[in-house]
Amino acid sequence: MSIHSPAEGWFRAPTGFERAWIGLALTWCLVMSIAMPWWHFKGKQNSTGESYRVKPMEFMTRVESSVAAGKVGEEQGIPIVEPAPGGDVYLLAQMWRFYPILKLKAGQTYRLHVSSVDVQHGFSLLPMNMNFHVLPGYDHVLTITPTTRGTFSVICNEFCGIGHHQMTGKIIVE
Repeated sequence: MSIHSPAEGWFRAPTGFERAWIGLALTWCLVMSIAMPWWHFKGKQNSTGESYRVKPMEFMTRVESSVAAGKVGEEQGIPIVEPAPGGDVYLLAQMWRFYPILKLKAGQTYRLHVSSVDVQHGFSLLPMNMNFHVLPGYDHVLTITPTTRGTFSVICNEFCGIGHHQMTGKIIVE
């Protein structure tokens, strides 16, 4: 079987509603092409922090050292860590938990280090609408200054296995 050219006159230019929908689609593409970079730089929701390669067990050691140095309590077997203002804060994503619970002071700046030791996880800080991927082998560093007091939930928003629905953490700001 050979390939034949289409019959003469098969193509008709769009008219009426077809032209309106094509115009609407192109306009929306232009709006989104401008809005996405604008929202990244001006909306302040996307992480522009630092990221470094790290061996997962080295990161785990840093987390444990941070827990040993700053533990101020415990909640359901999970340590509550209050780091020194201006210092480094470590949060570990691991099936199926965030470890430890962080206790921060409002108005103080911290360097938050987040990594995983097993699989890809998601970090979603509610209700702040901060989201990013947490990958094993990468230390993602965010410079944060909490301004609102309260207890904030950290939710894994990347499916990480059978216990994913229970993967939550907590950040307390006083």
